[in-house]
Amino acid sequence: MADLHCHTSASFDSLSQPAAVMRAASERGLTHIAITDHDRIDAALAARDDAPEGLTVIVGQEVRTTAGDLIGLYLEKPVPPGMAPHEAAAMIRDQGGVVGLAHPFDRFRAGAGRRGWEDELELLVPLLDYVETWNARLLIGGGNQRAAEFAHGSGLPGVAVSDAHTVMEVGVSYVVVDAPLDTAAEMRAALREARLVTGRGARLLRVGMPVAKLVQRLRGNRRVNPA
Repeated sequence: MADLHCHTSASFDSLSQPAAVMRAASERGLTHIAITDHDRIDAALAARDDAPEGLTVIVGQEVRTTAGDLIGLYLEKPVPPGMAPHEAAAMIRDQGGVVGLAHPFDRFRAGAGRRGWEDELELLVPLLDYVETWNARLLIGGGNQRAAEFAHGSGLPGVAVSDAHTVMEVGVSYVVVDAPLDTAAEMRAALREARLVTGRGARLLRVGMPVAKLVQRLRGNRRVNPA
């Protein structure tokens, strides 16, 4: 049971302490959680070493590109923001990582449905390993359905993720696989047979994001703007 998109207080828009995120994941029965903070992996690396018994932390990153967001998993070094999507994907692959397309058709967040991706997708799709076909934070519109159609048309597996920015959201959506997930290669193979468990985040939790951003701004933790 793996939730492949979760944030901690290392992100500019979350106040969730890594220890609390891992505790919630364990209590809710997850065996794997990907910590995918915005444009950094330091909290994920630390969490991987401190994970409780029975829980594996996958080191990940939500990467802001010139045209939207990607997810990198099984990383050992951060991917700089501000590159073209296919360049960022290639950098993830170069370090042996897995590449996911984050919330591609959410009208409120940068993704593959936005202007600027048309020419990029031809270069990017061969480098993708999966598509978020159910992002629990996508609460309005048919973005998840469009993502599922895109994944099917591109021959890519879909995953369900919580995209948790609060502890309450951890594990609200996840994938179930009957295979090990210790390496990037195992992840790629397992996702082809994954079962998606789809739940939605509470609408009220989205309201809390501006508060988290304000607090993080006061702390000096801001999103790194692409060059």
